[in-house]
Amino acid sequence: MIERYSLAKMKSIWQEEFKFQTMLAIEILALEAYALKKIIPSGAAKRIKQKARFNLSQIQKLEEKTQHDVVSFVSNVAQYIGKDAQYLHLGLTSSDILDTTLGVQLKRASEILIEDLEKLLEVIARKARLYKDMACIGRTHGVHAEPTTFGLKLALWFDETKRNLSRLKQAKQEVCLGKLSGAVGTYSNIEPFVEDYVCRKLGLKPANIATQVIQRDVYAQYMVTLAVIGASLEKFATEIRHLQKTEVLEVEEPFGKGQKGSSAMPHKRNPVICERICGLARLLRANAQVALENVALWHERDISHSSVERIIFPDSTLALDYMLNKFMEVVSGMKVYPDNMLANLAKTRGLIFSQRVLIALMNKGLERTKAYDLVQKAAMETWRGIDNFKDNLLSLPEAAKYLSAKELDKIFDLDFYLRNVNKIYAKVGL
Repeated sequence: MIERYSLAKMKSIWQEEFKFQTMLAIEILALEAYALKKIIPSGAAKRIKQKARFNLSQIQKLEEKTQHDVVSFVSNVAQYIGKDAQYLHLGLTSSDILDTTLGVQLKRASEILIEDLEKLLEVIARKARLYKDMACIGRTHGVHAEPTTFGLKLALWFDETKRNLSRLKQAKQEVCLGKLSGAVGTYSNIEPFVEDYVCRKLGLKPANIATQVIQRDVYAQYMVTLAVIGASLEKFATEIRHLQKTEVLEVEEPFGKGQKGSSAMPHKRNPVICERICGLARLLRANAQVALENVALWHERDISHSSVERIIFPDSTLALDYMLNKFMEVVSGMKVYPDNMLANLAKTRGLIFSQRVLIALMNKGLERTKAYDLVQKAAMETWRGIDNFKDNLLSLPEAAKYLSAKELDKIFDLDFYLRNVNKIYAKVGL
């Protein structure tokens, strides 16, 4: 329900109705500013505000002829205003309206995404606290390394999501810009106070300097931020996908009643939501690349950025909104299998304690290279399926000379590896 509500809000921001409603608000605010400075009659501004409206289908019909959305919009609004329409769009160029409208749209979209991230943080935090002490194997290169806890994996996601929330808040501040400075940004036929007034009323910041458009590096930074957030979600989802492998099965994404995993194989329970998130992350990165391509425009402006921006901004904000909500669903409902985690910890028959054995031998006075070769020799025997690591160590006279069975029992202590979990949690704010 939350997901559908959130996506509906995000979708409405990018619909034509919202776009033209925002454009109309900008035109009216500009007239209010003119009236305050007595550049146009105050009565005209009031009458325009009362009469101004638009008809979406008429605008679309006009645009078939004009091939210009803003001209069609202004012409349609003028029909409802009558004589006072002479003041409409006074001193403005199309990009004044379009870029300022985009600032409003991205402000609203960012607010939704920020709310999503804050909710995701809460969901991850709850699970991280729940599984703080649940021991599992840590893997490097996909190979068993040393013990960790499932809670620490989640704490890592929590910390990264906090950074992403901070990034998005900063990106929002940078992208919530307005611009009403005329054809090449020189305020040739409009005064800066109009821009200040309109932006203040809309909760936007006036661009420090512009050409006919707000410079596209601003939007590139924003789109890269969305791509980074998507990359984090992909990273988290990829971890779940790996942990859901049949051979591992430590964690599983939710599998609903009546859900089907395969048209051919009734037994399948596939990590389809996580795979979907990974796929959509590629879209975010691709759109960020497009935004970077938009930075270099000819002189004071060309229009090469315009068409593609009508796709990438709605697509990326909608996709990320969806991804965040789906990942909340995954984390909230994921199945965790502690018994499998413990079984996997034991799968390598003690090899995960090799570093402690190495350090113990060095502490006994054995030179590092010799100690390493000795431990590796016992480890390779274990890899080949011969006994367990502890017995293989004791079978080597060189190792038995330095370490007793009792000492090895102490070294093979899981709690030793997890003794600093609370400190790590405190560092990340859990």
